[in-house]
Amino acid sequence: MKSADYYLNGIILLIDKPFGITSFDVVRRIRGIIKKKYHLKEIKVGHTGTLDPLASGLLVICTGKATKKIDRLINDSKTYTGQGKLGYITPSYDRETQEIPTNLPLPTDIAELQTVASAFEGEILQTPPLFSAIKVDGLRAYELARAGKQKELKARPVQIYKFEITNYSPPFFYFKVHCSKGTYIRSLVHDFGQKLSCGAYLTELRRVQSGDFRVEDSIKFESLEEVL
Repeated sequence: MKSADYYLNGIILLIDKPFGITSFDVVRRIRGIIKKKYHLKEIKVGHTGTLDPLASGLLVICTGKATKKIDRLINDSKTYTGQGKLGYITPSYDRETQEIPTNLPLPTDIAELQTVASAFEGEILQTPPLFSAIKVDGLRAYELARAGKQKELKARPVQIYKFEITNYSPPFFYFKVHCSKGTYIRSLVHDFGQKLSCGAYLTELRRVQSGDFRVEDSIKFESLEEVL
């Protein structure tokens, strides 16, 4: 039988975050379950890297004294699988905003996509999406964007270790990316579409690995109360 000390002394939980909720929703849910179950006034709970609400997959959660590991674990590289749509763009680079057709011709085969994707491998300068959580003048960039007050965000270096196109069924393409922390896959897909001269935006995203942690070993969000 687990005790309060089990969580207070610190453990690492691997959670499979579903589509449609925030990373903080997961943290808040775990904290609430532990506090209620063990009659605690407070317990530290944190994650080692945010997943957008429109993304699913691995979220690494630390409790109690294990939260001291967050600063180290947050630097781990990440691996994602996903889907993008060619021939369209959106202001948010994903499905949050309305798609806009570019009416430009699409590539005819997967080999062309892979050639362009491979050109992104290595250290690149990437501009975060306007609809992101980065703070600008004390406000989140997405708050400014939704209010129509977009401000240009500074490009920053990120590392793309591997960008593989796994399937192509026009206008949709499927990919796997291994990258450094701080990489915006939405921006990568947008820039990929620009290089292909037809535009693209992200339609699906799933984190499958963070450092040595894999989504196959994670707990379903719906099972949290039962497991904890």
